[in-house]
Amino acid sequence: MRAMLPAEGCAVGRRGIKEYRAPEALVLIALDRDRKPLVCPSCGSADIRRTPRRADDAGGRVTMACSACGRSACYIESGSGPVISPESPNPYVH
Repeated sequence: MRAMLPAEGCAVGRRGIKEYRAPEALVLIALDRDRKPLVCPSCGSADIRRTPRRADDAGGRVTMACSACGRSACYIESGSGPVISPESPNPYVH
């Protein structure tokens, strides 16, 4: 039986996935939280779009996307609401 080889020019691996791998996303999130310049951990581009922009910081969900390779990462900005630990008592149970 012959092994099937990919066609010339065909992408192999994470086809169609445009999210960072976990370690890459953590690097980007750490840079953002430390307010350091954002650099794509995948391709090295400094052209990262952050939504919302820093001037609009209102907390909540932050999305960062690389204009060069198209990968993206999202996280919930700390301080954007109450943090409930799994060990805390559930306020909804009486």
